Amino acid sequence: MDTIADLLTSIRNAGARFKDRVDVPSSKVKMEIVRILKDEGFIANFKPIYAAESKRGTIRIFLKYSPTKEPVIRGLRRISKPGCRIYRSYSDRIIERGGGVMTIFSTSRGVMTQKEARAKKVGGEVLCQVW
Repeated sequence: MDTIADLLTSIRNAGARFKDRVDVPSSKVKMEIVRILKDEGFIANFKPIYAAESKRGTIRIFLKYSPTKEPVIRGLRRISKPGCRIYRSYSDRIIERGGGVMTIFSTSRGVMTQKEARAKKVGGEVLCQVW
């Protein structure tokens, strides 16, 4: 089961239905991806929710819309999949769909954008692209 793909699908479906928020099961990698989405302005906010009776928490993601009520996230794409992992060096250029595309990497120094990975000169697994 691909938990990152489930996260991206939940965000994509909630945006298509113009939902204000979406709840997804929590994990460290998902929390870092959501943090990057907030820092880059793709979502309005997020909030971790921990249940007392459960070890596992939930991430509540508040989606962001333009003044014309269109979702800020126009597309999400999972790149590296459990059956076919994709790794890139920091110097490799990732093919992007024009302007406004952000690529998220999982590196030995944590989850970060391609821009940060290039600045820190560290490569890793290409998780997803957001535009």
